[in-house]
Amino acid sequence: MRVLLVDDEPSIRLALRRFFAREGWEVEEADDGRAALDKLDVTPGSPIAFDLIICDLRMPGFSGIDLHEALSAARPELLERLVLATGDVVSPDAADFVRRTACPVLQKPFELAHLRALMHRIGGHGNL
Repeated sequence: MRVLLVDDEPSIRLALRRFFAREGWEVEEADDGRAALDKLDVTPGSPIAFDLIICDLRMPGFSGIDLHEALSAARPELLERLVLATGDVVSPDAADFVRRTACPVLQKPFELAHLRALMHRIGGHGNL
């Protein structure tokens, strides 16, 4: 199983990398949505490289919202593998986006048990 971790905070990526490695997953990282988009082949019909994508909603530059919109336009099937993480569900734009997206949202700080349940549902046994 392969996961792409997208977060502008190196400490968050490191903690998640350790968690997924203990679970036996291969881990790739990106520090923003643009770098993630570069790692995701958005060419229609190309093989899907990741079983799960965990992406911070709020990042400078190309945010999780921007990544969601880019995937929506180019490879909507990848949205089934996208989980958004955020500590901000109160600002109007974040709250509106969270309400209208079909992607699961992890509210930071989150329990690893919740993340484990999502990774097995989405990446391990659910949509694949």
